Parts: sequence; structure tokens; C-alpha cells
Amino acid sequence: MTAWLHIIGVGERGPNELPASYKLLLSYADTVIGPARFLADLEPVTRPNAGADLFNPEFVTKRSFEAVARALSGEEPDHSPAASYADGRTMIEWEPPLESMIEQVMALRETPTVILASGDPMWFGIGATLTRYLLPSEFVIHAHPSAFQLAAARLHWPLQSVATLSLHGRAVESLHPHLLPGNRILALTADHTTVDLAIELLVDRGYGRSLVTTLENLGGPEEKISSDEAESFNSREVEDFYVLAIDCVPDFTAPLLPPVPGLPDEVFVTDGQLTKREVRAATLAKLAPFPGALLWDVGAGSGSIAIEWMRAARDAKAIAFERQGERLQMIALNAAALGVPNLEIVSGEAPGTFGRTAPPDAIFMGGDVGNDDLFDACWNALKPGGRLVANAVTLDAEHALYSRHLQLGGELTRIDISALDRVGGHRAFKPRMAVTQWLVTKAMHGLVVTP
Repeated sequence: MTAWLHIIGVGERGPNELPASYKLLLSYADTVIGPARFLADLEPVTRPNAGADLFNPEFVTKRSFEAVARALSGEEPDHSPAASYADGRTMIEWEPPLESMIEQVMALRETPTVILASGDPMWFGIGATLTRYLLPSEFVIHAHPSAFQLAAARLHWPLQSVATLSLHGRAVESLHPHLLPGNRILALTADHTTVDLAIELLVDRGYGRSLVTTLENLGGPEEKISSDEAESFNSREVEDFYVLAIDCVPDFTAPLLPPVPGLPDEVFVTDGQLTKREVRAATLAKLAPFPGALLWDVGAGSGSIAIEWMRAARDAKAIAFERQGERLQMIALNAAALGVPNLEIVSGEAPGTFGRTAPPDAIFMGGDVGNDDLFDACWNALKPGGRLVANAVTLDAEHALYSRHLQLGGELTRIDISALDRVGGHRAFKPRMAVTQWLVTKAMHGLVVTP
């Protein structure tokens, strides 16, 4: 199958910098999609002379596009007759939001189409997005050096040691998990306001001494680089097209919040309904976060398990189910403050709120553990191969876990934690409430695998 869609990466100098082979591909496209600034720079295509009317224009267009595509991929050329395509091309300017952009592309399926994308389409670009909608045989990527590569070259930063993320269309709070001593960050930006929001966040987190650099119009004639400490950076002359670079330098008082599960209890806003640090770390270890996996946090309380799950693995997702209104607000505050603002929060009584939510890879039951109806709904929703962890602190909840363990197997452990306290004028270890923890894995054939 010859691809009907070609996605061409374009640098700051626009389509005029493209190789002749890419320009030829553009000339045979029915539709060209891209930012207005790229479309405005496209060169007109020569119309065919009268002798070209021998052929069906639609046939000629599609066959010519496919011939050029094959030539670019190194396949044998197609010697079918073809003519230069008349410049009746449809130019479509991107229309945010992203959902509308996807609809624009899908409506053109099986017609010769070219997308002009900024930089590398597969690095936080439209190419990466379309991999979720199209077969690999349907489209071809023609990469260009990304803004990250250009920025790393200017800064002399080894790119393999840099955190790369996008703040374009995403909350600036996404920076939080990457604010670590000595870490370097390169971020795509939305517009000139992104740097101000980032600086405010850095100062609030105790990283005001971090070196902030804006790299504008990289690779273009208007390229400009500005650097200063976050608390001194002058952003008034920063324009819309730039990469934000941060060389993280903490103050002595800045909290250390690594992605390893077990954040300090005091970093969470809570009404007391919080899985404590040591138990939380053990719980996350049993849940075993992995890239792209989905967790259901049922009875989320302060949202700590869901939040640390998302921080622990790339692109991990979580849904926090909570019925109490005030806790919903606390979960949202914690998620933003700890760098996972896209945590999904569902209000209401579970399991009635499960609805058509995507089946999870893992489930944590932190509340109402003794509720058999709730457990059955969780177990039925869990993907084959998925893991369920439940923590119990009451006798009724423990009894429910013992019964389920007899039926389904798995692993039962008891976690006893003591913390230093005072008894009168003396220091002593004071025990906390013991936690009985059950881990069970749902096997592919419906039985249970004992870890």
C-alpha cells in the first residue's frame, strides 16, 4: 500500500528550505495542511498545458503523488503518464483544538495529502499523535531536526541527559516532577506567557537561582538567545516562538521531591485521609507503575496513590474516584502542585461512577475495602494480567481480604510502622495503625496468579 499522507518537518526558514524532492511531493498533493505561516510561503505550482487533458485529472494527481512517494522511498519508479498538477490544491490551516485537527486529517483519508509540521513531527508533534489513528502503511514521516536538537546544540547540552517536555497546550505545572538538583529541562512553549508562568513556578518551588534560557526562532534569521537566573529574568521582549531551557539550581530550603514513590506526607493537602509515606511506597511497589499504564484509585482520599503512580512512569495515567466534595478539591490541588495536572478526578459513589471508563491496568482500593459489591466491580473491570492492591486497617476490612485471599490467592502482608515520638520527657517509638495489604494479579484465563 502506498501512503496517502506525508508529514514533512519544516524548519524556521519555512517550506522554501525544503529539498527539491519534498517540493515535488507538495506539488502533487490534493491538500496541504499546516500553520498559516508555512502555507503562505508555498510556491505556486505550474498548471499543465492543454495537451495534458488526455488524462483524468484525479487519476493523474493520485498516480503522480504515488510515483513521487515511491521515488522518495527508493522503490522502483512508476512510468505511467503524468502531468504537472494544476495549482488547485486545497490549503487547510490548522484549527485548534487538537480534536478538530485530527478530524481535518481523517476526513482526507485515501486522498493525496501533505502536512507541514514544525520541526520533528514525531517529537511532541502531529506525527506522534496520528500514530494512534492511522496504520503505519498509511503515512510517511520526513523528519527535520527538532527544536530540542537545535537548542541542545546551541547550549552544548548532551541531549540524552536532558528532560524534554511540551508545555504547548499543557499546564506549566508539568514541570514539577523534573525540578531536581542539577537536572536540565528543554520545553516547548505555548506563547510568550509560558516563560513568566515557569519563572513563577520555579521561584515558588525554591528554584529561583536556576538558569533560564529562551531560544527564539531557532534556525531562522531572527534567532535570539537570552539567559539569566529565574528570579532576575527579563521576559518583556520574549516573543511567541521559542524553546524554554532550565538548568535547575535549588535553594537550600527547596524540597527534594524525586519521582521515586514515597513523597513526604506534608507535601499533600489532606484532611487526614492519606496513605502514609512508608505504606504508600510499599503500595506503589506492589502496583508496579509502567509507561502508559492506567490506574484506578478507588476511594482516593487526598489522591496520593494516583499522583505518585503518574509521577513514577512515563505517560502513566490515573483516575481518582472520590465521593466527598472537599476531597475532590484537595486531589486537584495536590495533582497540580506535584506535577500531574491531567489526573482525571471522578466525583460520586463507586462503583456507580465507573461507567464506560477505560479498563485499568491496576487498581488500588484504599477505602470501603470490605464492600463486596465494590470489589466485584473492580475485579470485573480489571484487565487480564492487571494487579489489584487493597489496604485494610479495620477488622471488617481485614476479614474481607482474608476471605478473598482464600478464594483468589495472591499475596497477603502486614505492614507495621513505628515512628519516633515522646512519652512524657522521654523519646520512644510509637506504633501506627497496622496495615494489612493484599496483592492479587488477574491472569489471562480468568484465574489468579500468585505473585
